[in-house]
Amino acid sequence: MATALHMLSQHEQLNFLLTNRIPRRQLTRFMGWYSRIESRRLTRASLRLWRLFAADLNLDEAEHRDFLSLHDCFTRRLKPGARTIDARANVVVSPCDAIVGECGTIQGTRVFQAKGFPYEIGELIPDAGLQQRYRDGCYVTLRLKSSMYHRFHAPVDCSVDQITYISGDTWNVNPVALKRIEKLYCRNERAVVALTQPVASGSICLVPVAAVLVASMKFHCLPDDLNLQYRGPNRIACSARYKKGEEMGYFQHGSTIIVFATSNYRLAEGLGQGQAIRMGQALLTDTATTSD
Repeated sequence: MATALHMLSQHEQLNFLLTNRIPRRQLTRFMGWYSRIESRRLTRASLRLWRLFAADLNLDEAEHRDFLSLHDCFTRRLKPGARTIDARANVVVSPCDAIVGECGTIQGTRVFQAKGFPYEIGELIPDAGLQQRYRDGCYVTLRLKSSMYHRFHAPVDCSVDQITYISGDTWNVNPVALKRIEKLYCRNERAVVALTQPVASGSICLVPVAAVLVASMKFHCLPDDLNLQYRGPNRIACSARYKKGEEMGYFQHGSTIIVFATSNYRLAEGLGQGQAIRMGQALLTDTATTSD
């Protein structure tokens, strides 16, 4: 038992060093360039190498599998009907395929990235109004592994009139780093997407967080990618309407989305840390709205 724990500790140490004690921004820029090289032969070779580190990579649900580039694979669409959207009116669905990380009730304005590693909402979201809106609400951290489907979707019927982009670092957001780097999410590149719902007793906010090898988010309602090369305004006006389950954008590789909700919401029954969840499955329930 002691030997197994020692080996696990060594593995975590190596993982942390390989993914964080490196020139993160330079490597991320290189990966962005490399992933867009259009060569089916190079892509097939890259996928074989990728599978050595992501044995759970499953492309059976992909709309097509003849990828011209790694970027084409990372941002793959799924076959029609591959995901079922929970249509109940009082349900907020997961915006992405993910592993559930820390989740639960917000303690005033304090949230946890990992046990013993708290941060304040205001350190993640630079908007005083939003900070107070989610006081004593609830949150769910959704980690997209590199092997997962990377597109994200509207968790409710909603509209978006502004996206706030916050430039930052590109730390890995895997569990090893989350247990070692304080306020990691607050350090990384991220976007704040407040959702306006036509009929609701509360509100939802999505905070997609970029990471090493990623640091690039594409929102369909914006003309430019949000990445390390972006030099535009931090507050970007837009005008977009979505039905629950409709695609909003994608990550280039895999990362994290933190979902914030007001105090009328609760975690969906059975939802817990470490659980795998698919886009469209119940994430939160509105206690002030009845189900249809």
